[in-house]
Amino acid sequence: MTALTTKYIEIQGVEQTFKTQKGPFCALKNINLTVAKGEFVALIGHSGCGKSTLLNLIAGLTTPTEGSLLCANREISGPGPERAVVFQNHSLLPWLTCFENVYLAVERVFSNTENKARLKARTDAVLTMVGLTAAAQKRPGEISGGMKQRVGIARALSMEPKVLLLDEPFGALDALTRAKLQDELLQIVATTHSTVVMVTHDVDEAVLLSDKIVMMTNGPAATIGEVLSIALARPRNRVALAESTQYLHYRKAVIDFLYTRQAHVEKQTA
Repeated sequence: MTALTTKYIEIQGVEQTFKTQKGPFCALKNINLTVAKGEFVALIGHSGCGKSTLLNLIAGLTTPTEGSLLCANREISGPGPERAVVFQNHSLLPWLTCFENVYLAVERVFSNTENKARLKARTDAVLTMVGLTAAAQKRPGEISGGMKQRVGIARALSMEPKVLLLDEPFGALDALTRAKLQDELLQIVATTHSTVVMVTHDVDEAVLLSDKIVMMTNGPAATIGEVLSIALARPRNRVALAESTQYLHYRKAVIDFLYTRQAHVEKQTA
C-alpha cells in the first residue's frame, strides 16, 4: 500500500525532562520515530516508560525539552483539530446528552463554515458509526462504560482528524467489552483511513490492531528499544488469528522484549 510509505508524523531527537522538587526528571531520551499516513502504531512498555508522555507530545499538549515533532511537514507547536485525543477517562460532560457531547466538538471545528443542519448531520453520522444512535439523547450517567468510551471516540472522529491519538482507551473496561470495541475500532479505522497512535499495556491488543509496535525501554530516560512491524493481512479476525503461527510469533516477540529484556521493573515491584 503506497499510503504507508510516506513520513506523516516525524519525531526527531526528542527528549522530555520535567522539573520536580527533587530536581530534573528525564522521562524520554533520544526518541526518533516516523509514522506513515494511514498507519496504526501501538506504543507499549512497562508503567513509567513514557508512553503517555510521548502521546502528549504528538498531541501538542506538552512541548519537548529537545528535538522536534512534525505532522504533515508542519511543526507540532500545540493542540489542533487535525490531531484528536481519546483518553482512558472519557471526560464527558455529565449534564449533556451523548449527542450534545459530540456536537460541541463538531461545532467548534466546523461552525465557521457550515450551518446548524450540517453540524447536526455530522453529529448523527458519527454516532451511527460507533453504534450509538439509540443512545443519542441519554446522558453519561445513563449508559455503560463501554458506551461512554464510544462517545469519546465519536467525539474525536467528529472532528475528522488526520491523526487519532488513543491513550489506553479500553484499559478500564471488562474483557468482553474491550474485545468488542477493539473489533469496532478496526472497522472504523478501515473506513476513515486515519493515522492512529495508541498507547496500550495489552500485548494481544497491540498485535491485533497495529501495523507497527513501538516497544519502549524502562524509565527514567526511556527510549525506543525496538520497533516490530506486524505483517498481518487486513481485515483481521481475532478468532482466526488465535491459531495463526504468525500472530503467535509477533506476540512472543513483544512478550520477550517486555518480560525478558525489560524484566527488572517487574522484579523491583514484585
